[in-house]
Amino acid sequence: MKNWIQAARLRTLPLSVSGIIVGYFYAISQSKFNWYVFLFAILTTLGLQILSNFANDYGDGIKGTDNDNRVGPARAVQKGLISSTAMKNAVFLTAFITFVLAVLLIYVSFKDEYLYYSLFFLFLGIFAIISAISESKFADVIATFKINSSVILIDNFSNSAITKFLALSISNFTSM
Repeated sequence: MKNWIQAARLRTLPLSVSGIIVGYFYAISQSKFNWYVFLFAILTTLGLQILSNFANDYGDGIKGTDNDNRVGPARAVQKGLISSTAMKNAVFLTAFITFVLAVLLIYVSFKDEYLYYSLFFLFLGIFAIISAISESKFADVIATFKINSSVILIDNFSNSAITKFLALSISNFTSM
């Protein structure tokens, strides 16, 4: 269990949820706060960050990018603490759980109203999962989205930014 916790890179998690927390302070100030949206936004963000960390560990481990000359903490696949097969399975399991959380986030935000918004955010959620998985395999994946006067740059270094964007945008719709 210790190796999996290390592979999840807990030190990356606070930064990944910081945008959600800021967005919800804003939602509170506008009297639009919803505990369910907040909970699922936090869980989805954590899922995407852990997914990205697992995918990075797996990708760099099998490509040989992480080797004995690596600067920084050892990676689980690199050191043989977790097999590449087990890490690959963890990537797919984490992706599935994160997808379910994202769907629940979209549902509690929009319910059965605003079908087009729901479909759009579902697409963004799928894109976020794909970005998190492929983050260690493809460089310079850059997309810019502009909604509600919020521009978020999503690249392989800030894959949780899309979840922050989702939470901030969804918080604007919860009281419609």
